[in-house]
Amino acid sequence: MSSQNDRARALKALHQPGNPLVLTNVWDAITARTIASLPATKALATASYAIAAAAGLDDADLTLEVNLGAIKAIAKVAKEFNKPLTADFQDGFGEQLEEGVREVIRAGVVGINLEDFGRGLAQGRIERVIKVAAEEGVPDFVVNARTDALLVGGHIDEAIARGSAYLEAGAANVFIWGGRERSGITREEVEKASKALRGKLNVIMLRLLPGGLTLKELKEIGVARISVGPQLMSLTQKAVAEQAEKISEGEAV
Repeated sequence: MSSQNDRARALKALHQPGNPLVLTNVWDAITARTIASLPATKALATASYAIAAAAGLDDADLTLEVNLGAIKAIAKVAKEFNKPLTADFQDGFGEQLEEGVREVIRAGVVGINLEDFGRGLAQGRIERVIKVAAEEGVPDFVVNARTDALLVGGHIDEAIARGSAYLEAGAANVFIWGGRERSGITREEVEKASKALRGKLNVIMLRLLPGGLTLKELKEIGVARISVGPQLMSLTQKAVAEQAEKISEGEAV
């Protein structure tokens, strides 16, 4: 079995309900190197929203080419620090799904985040990803299957049903995204989903809005994966603006 599949297994093993993998998402080689150098970092993960923003694009307009460019730069850093890398692959880029997955695997990626837009279609995409990964020598490739059921006004039960279907299709974990409009996912929803999905759950830990669940609380609930999405980029923008203003006004930095 390939050493890359060993990294995929290592990434999968980091998903432990109650002792979750914490991912502080990156968007370029600089942020990847900064995060990878931290002793607490177990793995690297990209955030497509932040990659798009760094390229001057809206998230919905991110192309496979632009996403791959950022992922490949980040993958070099992941290899240097010997950290498994999982990439945000949006909804799979349509008919470019297989082509794109082969590209990211050959760059060294061992997992992806894959969005849904309809349960049956999403199950099929997951199966296609697993098939390609096996052909590329990475049968333990980690699919973190995202569902937007809550984002479009659905109930948590629908999100759980979709998540269960995605696990059956070969996903290793389920990401239930609550969306900015509804300020994420509630504690009650996290608890219900975590129990129903046997802890195979990824949630966003909110840092920019009040009332978000803490790392301690999420551990107690029993989730297996925590991420922050593009929130670090937002915090970085704020820090850069503050320092630039001080420089412009002649203040000590």
